[in-house]
Amino acid sequence: MDVRQSIHSDHAKQLDTAGLRREFLIEKIFETDRYTMTYSHIDRIIVGGIKPVNTTVLIGDEVGKQLGVSYFLERRELGVINIGGPGVIVVDGHPYEIDHEEALYVGKGASRIEFSSVDTLRPAKFYYNSAPAHTHYPNKKITLAEASSQTLGDHATSNYRTINKFIVPDVLPTCQLTMGLTKLAEGNLWNTMPCHTHERRMEVYFYFDMDEETAVFHMMGQPQETRHLLVHNEQAVISPSWSIHAGVGTKRYTFIWGMVGENQVFGDMDHLAITDLR
Repeated sequence: MDVRQSIHSDHAKQLDTAGLRREFLIEKIFETDRYTMTYSHIDRIIVGGIKPVNTTVLIGDEVGKQLGVSYFLERRELGVINIGGPGVIVVDGHPYEIDHEEALYVGKGASRIEFSSVDTLRPAKFYYNSAPAHTHYPNKKITLAEASSQTLGDHATSNYRTINKFIVPDVLPTCQLTMGLTKLAEGNLWNTMPCHTHERRMEVYFYFDMDEETAVFHMMGQPQETRHLLVHNEQAVISPSWSIHAGVGTKRYTFIWGMVGENQVFGDMDHLAITDLR
């Protein structure tokens, strides 16, 4: 488990490129036949990926020991979105078939979770977020058709995109975790601009569906102290509540967002004018 401490906004101003990448960028999400796991002190979110190819991957009791509990989801909930080939997630003996761009919510208290691929030549890639939870809500698979979808932006401003909200109150109840997948239309480059912060929620962006030679310039920092991270395919950025989070790519891309914090109101954002950014 890779542990990231909270970083104060004043501290972040002093970091160089290497320092920003060390604190906020998750460079490796998927490794064959194992899970990756990054624990952030910012709202206690856990971020990672699972790529089963030759064997089933089990998140075992060793994670619980690192969290000070008996097992991973003893006091947590989990959201998973599959960006690879068809896969199966078995939760306490109950199998869920999760295809490409489908999601699964797993409620607090699930003790055994196993991940496998249907086709080793086209393995599943399960990207997940986990947040502390105070009560149990039922496990639920969410297809793309069942997600709450919204199209925003404009081709003229290069931010025409469809937001597919998989794990949000309109679709199913959770304690605090929300997740969705945003897909930019061909020829569009900005994931959000004008940008915003959310003082009441942190967010993690996971960028994928990118060619090897392309990149996203992920904008972060306070509105008057902006910085950027250069992000490549299948990498993620931890965004504190004091930071903006917007990105522009050298080519279109897709990203998964996950939020944890005080509320689950998607529109609770502190919008910023482009003319006020520095």
